[in-house]
Amino acid sequence: MSSIGTGYDLSASQFSPDGRIFQIEYAQKAVDNAGTAVALRGKDGVVFAVEKLVTSKLHEKGANRRIFSIDRHIGCAVAGLIADARAVVQIGRDEANTYRKEKGQRIPVKYLKDRVSMYLHAYTLYSALRPFGTAVLMGSWDPVDGAELYCLDPSGSNHGYFGCAIGKAKQAAKTEIEKIKFKDMSCRNLIREAAKVIYIVHDEIKDKAFELELSWITEDTKGRHEAVPDHVFKEAEEFARLSLRHDSDSEDEEQVEKDKTAKS
Repeated sequence: MSSIGTGYDLSASQFSPDGRIFQIEYAQKAVDNAGTAVALRGKDGVVFAVEKLVTSKLHEKGANRRIFSIDRHIGCAVAGLIADARAVVQIGRDEANTYRKEKGQRIPVKYLKDRVSMYLHAYTLYSALRPFGTAVLMGSWDPVDGAELYCLDPSGSNHGYFGCAIGKAKQAAKTEIEKIKFKDMSCRNLIREAAKVIYIVHDEIKDKAFELELSWITEDTKGRHEAVPDHVFKEAEEFARLSLRHDSDSEDEEQVEKDKTAKS
């Protein structure tokens, strides 16, 4: 069976002969071409880190953020088309607001991620619509359920994670994330690791300029999603730069040793 999309990629409601929906794959490609976003789940909360690529020197610093608060206790990081991401975030905010009005309490993240996933999936069912070109990392912390982290993709599926990455360098980021011991680490340490991952996977040749965004939901913030304080941000960024420099020096030393061995 042919895997070429010609004739089968004109509608999100049509399967190809080999069971693929090309419109969803194209939406996923939009996510994979965006800056990397990372979320890590520790013993006392969830941290988010985003590589926001700067495409123009004239852009105002802090504009077009890719970390959002859906509710006071739920945060998210996005990758993909920013306009689509804002639409998905607004859907989540509307759901959280409706739940609060009807139930008189804040919405659990495990319920919200299902509701938002249903919207994402609905946009893959009709030929008049197109899938959202964005993926969302959604996290929360509360005293009862503890830390929770989910990843929602353009198809509408969602999974729970201890650590997850989306965007152009997601494979390299996942390799780095797998080295981290999540259960033993607090968010204060995880925020450094998240910044380090972003700096490691950033491609300085193709994408020279980027802004680092960091936020967290922890026991220390009483379950509220907040941007990390300035001093914590500076510590995390400095830690990431020093780690990257140290790794680079170690690689150079190894290469020198290899060259000496080869000559001898």
